[in-house]
Amino acid sequence: MKRVFIDGSAGTTGLRIRERLSSRADLELVVLPDEVRKDVAARRDALNSCDVAFLCLPDAAAIEAVSLVESPNTVIIDTSTAHRTSDGWEYGFPELAGRRAAIAKSKRIANPGCHASGFIALVEPLVRAGIISRDEKLSAFSLTGYSGGGKKMIAEYAPEAQNPLGGAGDLPRPFHLLLGGRQYALGQSHKHLPEMVKVCGLAAAPCFSPIVVPHYSGMEVTVPLFDRDLAAIKACYAEYYAGHGMVRFVDDPAAAEGGFLSSAGLSGSDAMEVSAYGNSERVVLVARFDNLGKGASGAAIQNMNIVLGVAEATGLEA
Repeated sequence: MKRVFIDGSAGTTGLRIRERLSSRADLELVVLPDEVRKDVAARRDALNSCDVAFLCLPDAAAIEAVSLVESPNTVIIDTSTAHRTSDGWEYGFPELAGRRAAIAKSKRIANPGCHASGFIALVEPLVRAGIISRDEKLSAFSLTGYSGGGKKMIAEYAPEAQNPLGGAGDLPRPFHLLLGGRQYALGQSHKHLPEMVKVCGLAAAPCFSPIVVPHYSGMEVTVPLFDRDLAAIKACYAEYYAGHGMVRFVDDPAAAEGGFLSSAGLSGSDAMEVSAYGNSERVVLVARFDNLGKGASGAAIQNMNIVLGVAEATGLEA
């Protein structure tokens, strides 16, 4: 039986990983008592005694955790931003060409960012196929459920939340609805941009607009293009994602939703759908998934399954 430790199990991603793994008969969870879960010595012992360690920590704490690992047998899956573009770390998106085999033998795996996962799933295959140039200036926008902002943002959207504009006290529910969609990272320095550039092999970062929307989980990343062969794009996705992994090409999923495409459509799932719409002049590429699923904990568990040599979708909602 393999031993698994979640360092940072009190956060949104860590809690969901723990919930998913708690029913796995093939795993033993190493759990530290609350009074020592931040103790360096206790964490060091847990990290070095396990087969797989999930780091669900801020960047600085994740870097510290890696420094505590001395065992050559411990596989680290880091869900923070700290190592996604670092040498010696495998980028944990197994559906990309050649990465599944590399993940299977790696001891250091960087779990992708949520927004980055959608952008990369859409752009990397088209760059590889020559449909998008590496020098092309791209743009993207992404709708995400508020759970992506962690406990602080979840509290803002909960009925009992404090006023996010300042001031204490409970707010009437209509005010929370008025929060609506909120765009952020307006200065074009979002922390996912470096991995988008590196993994897709782009010369420049996209102009990126992430938007928090008032539902708990779910994500929809869109990349617009001009003057492309829509049929060629669909054929590329269909071939690239055929028959493996948690990413699948779906032709016109909006047809089942009356022409709409909900960003919460895959909430609760660990899969991702990619699709393309438009005409010969204008095309929109769309990736839809759960920011807590394929965008975080689901992807981390998928990477663990690959390392352990078990069925990739074990314990996941496909």
